Amino acid sequence: MKKTQTDTSKASTRITSGTEPEKLCPICGGAGYLRRDVPPGDPDFGRAIPCQCKLEEISEKRLGDLQQASNLALLSGMTFESFRPDGVGLGPREQQNLKEAYLRAREFAENPQGWLILLGGYGCGKTHLAAAIANYCLGRGQPTLFIVVPDLLDHLRSTYSPESTINYDQRFEAVLAAPLLILDDLGTQHTTPWAREKLYQLFNYRYNAKLPTVITSNRSLEAIDPRLRSRMKDLDLCRIYRILARDFRDSGESDDVSSLPLYADKTFQSFQPRPELPREKQQNLKRVLATAKEYANNPQGWLVFVGPYGCGKTHLAAAVANYCINHGHPVVFKEVPDLLDHLRATYSPESQVTYDQLFEGVRNAPILILDDLGTESATDWAREKLYQIFNYRYAKKLPTVITMSTQVEEADPRLASRMLDLSLCTICAIRAPGYHGAQLATGSKRKSRKR
Repeated sequence: MKKTQTDTSKASTRITSGTEPEKLCPICGGAGYLRRDVPPGDPDFGRAIPCQCKLEEISEKRLGDLQQASNLALLSGMTFESFRPDGVGLGPREQQNLKEAYLRAREFAENPQGWLILLGGYGCGKTHLAAAIANYCLGRGQPTLFIVVPDLLDHLRSTYSPESTINYDQRFEAVLAAPLLILDDLGTQHTTPWAREKLYQLFNYRYNAKLPTVITSNRSLEAIDPRLRSRMKDLDLCRIYRILARDFRDSGESDDVSSLPLYADKTFQSFQPRPELPREKQQNLKRVLATAKEYANNPQGWLVFVGPYGCGKTHLAAAVANYCINHGHPVVFKEVPDLLDHLRATYSPESQVTYDQLFEGVRNAPILILDDLGTESATDWAREKLYQIFNYRYAKKLPTVITMSTQVEEADPRLASRMLDLSLCTICAIRAPGYHGAQLATGSKRKSRKR
């Protein structure tokens, strides 16, 4: 093998093959390897060291191998052009939110810097936007790795197999140093200690190196490993955007926990004015009905209906929900005791949905209607779950409708304090007696008159 001396500032010798390509690396002359110019006895004496051009070639090959293992090829149709910024059947608020997410994703794709974190429920469009970023950047020749987090961990585990053609260090290094990394569905992986450690190493490396990264998750930040969350919440590096749109595959409601189909006939048109009531109570019902209609036209803040059983508060709450659904606003409607039962059921091994998925679907519902607050079993666990939902939606000022048969002041003090904030909450006290009880009383009077 012929050796020729290169620039002395490199303090190395290039290794050539005698026949060199037309375009030569100025350092190694196209050979790909160097030998350091060191005296005998030095550990690097006579050892071939990859040139920078060879390292780049190796890195690109490893990244290419991992790209083939990812599923971006299946998402080639997910582009900015195929994305619908107006969504499907969304209300004005959700449409504006989705448009902003679309614009932020496009801006990032034009100049990938820092971290972009897209949060939202299933089917809201976050994976489409992440894939659109990847496809756009690849189309411009920018090396990009798009991979679903559980798949990434599976690929890392597979390197331990005797049949693997690549070792763990090579594969992990390709992910760590990817020029642009897109991690889809963070939070859906099986959370073993090993998985948590690998993700922390990945996040920590890219955080310290400030490498462009996109992350999508259907979890709230609070539900993510604290070590990862601390990196994601650094607003000097990260931009977090929560997409409010419901699953585009759904036809109406934002979560299957909702029991609104049971109240499909409860509309404003079917609400009875109850002419048998005294004038004062009729006027009260008309005012409450007008308030409910006004809220349904512009769901903002909280609305609380208080009144005895059968007075019409559930009918009005369902009417609000049905009106919102018909006008493109996703709604979750649930009786409080049933909601808590559903949450408890997720602890069963047979459950098809995790606790976090269900809880986040309720807590982040664009419009949440909680019927019959106060009738639940008042265990410490139940009180804590309700407080978490109330406190989150209160802090975020998310539209919420609540019905209860007791006075607001009689509720758990932590819940009552949120509902009694009149800058956010409107309390409608229904003074009419229970509808069925009034019917029975009226019927008894009619029978006695006949006698």
